[in-house]
Amino acid sequence: GCGAHGTALGFLMEYEHMSFPDAVAALAQDVGLPIPESAREPDRPRPPPALWDALEQAAQFYKQQLKQSPHAIDYLKRRGLTGAIAARYGVGYAPDGSPLKQVFPDYAADALAASGLVVDSDNRRYDRFRNRIMFPIRNVKGQIVGFGGRVLDQGEPKYLNSPETPLFHKGSEIYGLYEARAAIKAAGRVIVVEGYMDVVALAQHGVEFAVATLGTATTPIHARTLLRHSDRLIYAFDGDNAGRKAAWRALENSLEALQDGKEVSFLFLPEGEDPDSYIRTHGQAAFLKLLDTDTLPLSAFLVRELARDRKLDRQESQAAFLKEAKPLLEKIAAPLLARLIQRQIAELAHLQADDLSQMGVNPPAARRAPSPRPQRRVAPSHL
Repeated sequence: GCGAHGTALGFLMEYEHMSFPDAVAALAQDVGLPIPESAREPDRPRPPPALWDALEQAAQFYKQQLKQSPHAIDYLKRRGLTGAIAARYGVGYAPDGSPLKQVFPDYAADALAASGLVVDSDNRRYDRFRNRIMFPIRNVKGQIVGFGGRVLDQGEPKYLNSPETPLFHKGSEIYGLYEARAAIKAAGRVIVVEGYMDVVALAQHGVEFAVATLGTATTPIHARTLLRHSDRLIYAFDGDNAGRKAAWRALENSLEALQDGKEVSFLFLPEGEDPDSYIRTHGQAAFLKLLDTDTLPLSAFLVRELARDRKLDRQESQAAFLKEAKPLLEKIAAPLLARLIQRQIAELAHLQADDLSQMGVNPPAARRAPSPRPQRRVAPSHL
């Protein structure tokens, strides 16, 4: 035994924040045993090793190309990044053209398309990533599953991610999580930003517990994964209207991942700022102060946005308010927090919490809870 749940499995689940099937698979792989079928994800066949190999070879090539590109190095320096932080995150450079032909003698191999490295179009094949700063995306085991690329000069799209592949699923992968695991544990919190440049820039300035989703809104899978790694999850967004809308989508997708005893909150940066620009201008101490003093708890953000621009002294407005609140309350998975938010919403609508229950507005935990068994009365011993 190892002391954590008394088993190597328990230790791995706690130390690496893995699910039970992932821990079983990892241990089986480490000792050279076949992965038990019960530990495999249903309906997802095991990807062929050639896909992993192709991505790893491409990553090594991109890193070498960065060293040979003064233009790319100058761009990173202008963004305030050092060689050390670029090396830590495996940052590289994809030149223009299709240079992967130099890396893979069999450029027609199926693995190159299946791993998302190349595009087949109009009877020709070419590199997906061209003239881009490259950010390898790793799973929680440290394996490269895809790439994000930031265009170096002018061009669209500004950011380009790997497509969905047998290895890469943007609704579940989180950029920087593998690199940030120790820092998240030490800080007791994790901050979600909007792009990989934000993650790397924050790490450059000593804020190493940042991660990013990949060209998609936060999903319930993202939220559950992050709340396994930390009891405090902070979403950082720009302070403009677009940032508020993105934050609301993150809130909606986090509700079913909430747990009592864990805290989800939101940080809205000053308008015109993103984490990268803010920390470069104001420094680490100012950014950490924002995290300590300016975050808005999920419950407060939810109620504030629902009540925004409503005249809740009117029954029509109260009805509209409750209609919008109902599906959100019904998604909240944390029973105690759900009850507290339910009570606050009831007060704003000039109702009692029990009134909401009678209207069918109940969090899922309350709806699923079995009726308590009648307890047999036991007379005191002195009677």
